[in-house]
Amino acid sequence: MSRIAKNSINISDSVTCKFENGSFYAKGKLGEMSLAINDLFKVEIKEKEIIVLPKEDKDKLNPNWGTTRSLIFNIVQGVDTGFSKTLELNGTGYRASVSGSKLKLQLGFSHDIDYDIPKQVKVECPKQNIIKLSSFNKEILGATAAKIRSYRKPEPFKGKGIKYENEYIFRKEGKKK
Repeated sequence: MSRIAKNSINISDSVTCKFENGSFYAKGKLGEMSLAINDLFKVEIKEKEIIVLPKEDKDKLNPNWGTTRSLIFNIVQGVDTGFSKTLELNGTGYRASVSGSKLKLQLGFSHDIDYDIPKQVKVECPKQNIIKLSSFNKEILGATAAKIRSYRKPEPFKGKGIKYENEYIFRKEGKKK
């Protein structure tokens, strides 16, 4: 039985939720999202909380119960407060800048990389070597951050590359003479 799925989800005053025709809808100050819910589960919305329950007792062992509850929690939290990630560029001459809907990256290649920013993600560069991403959709935010990071992953010898703000890069010792 899932420990996560048994917990209820608290709703703030600024979020409105509804569950109809097998889909969950949430609307908040940052935007609105929907999620198709598996037929094995039902969503009960009470005054200030949401409870995800299996329709039959045998589905209490189904691992999708906890996953469904987590997805709903991420939607409710996203439309209310949103999510953010910070990337750091380490390396000589590594720079990032935002121009319109494109993120321009200079990562030591012979050419600049122009990354098209998804509509749901807001990007800002307070410094040349810091990229701040924010969105109400956790899935798209994580995919965007991973794609930007994949252009130049941090390497273990000098630590150059794009890393997450709180990420630790395991450093290796170089060749010995």
